[in-house]
Amino acid sequence: MKKRSRFPFYVTVAILVFFYLPIIIVFMQSFNASRFGGAWKGFTLQWYYRLFADKNIWHALSNTLVIAFGSTFVSIILGTMAAFALYRYKTKLQITHNILIYLPLVIPDILMGISLLLFFVSLRIELSLFTILLSHITFCMSYVAMVVLARFQDFDYSTFEAALDLGATWWIAVKRVLVPYLGPGIAAGGLLAFTLSLDDFVITFFVAGPDSTTLPLYIYSMMRHGSPSVINALSVLMVIFTFIVVFISKKLMEVKE
Repeated sequence: MKKRSRFPFYVTVAILVFFYLPIIIVFMQSFNASRFGGAWKGFTLQWYYRLFADKNIWHALSNTLVIAFGSTFVSIILGTMAAFALYRYKTKLQITHNILIYLPLVIPDILMGISLLLFFVSLRIELSLFTILLSHITFCMSYVAMVVLARFQDFDYSTFEAALDLGATWWIAVKRVLVPYLGPGIAAGGLLAFTLSLDDFVITFFVAGPDSTTLPLYIYSMMRHGSPSVINALSVLMVIFTFIVVFISKKLMEVKE
């Protein structure tokens, strides 16, 4: 019997090391007493203390959370409606609709950021948290639509029609039949949209106003003028939070009726 090659195993290990070794290094450096990293000068929690004492970081975080929650809420509504339309109606117009939903997923972020900036400038809309919110809804909605549409693939529409035949109104059928079934997909899409909005930098960089700094923008500013060790501590907390959200989203996607 021919011996199985170990090459795929080594390639997998190399890829995992390439992806996760930088995160491990950042994690370790967040506890390094050295201000600029490099040589290990002992264990310390001072960077976490300084992180929690920095009011500017918490202001940027509050802006980020307002935008993330707002864009997630609107994206869930619009994305679910878009997914329902793509699932239920099979017309030639839906081909264009499908392309419009997929487009924000494949367009480079820098191109979308410049396009949105020119759009807001042409309409003379002042750059602010509102323009960031609109921009995040633009791409978050597509992710929600794709996740909910995947949930729709196993949905038997005859159960919805049966509820209507038994006397339920359209809204009652949606509330009692459609929403409970799509719940895990909607929640997973919402968590994905929340994570993407929370981490977005490129698009936000173009459409942010002078008084609308988000956490990614503030981190970029700190990288140029602040303390790298504080950024390491903040990055660790963000990575942990992101992993938790993605894990919950994955579990919700695995829920079956």
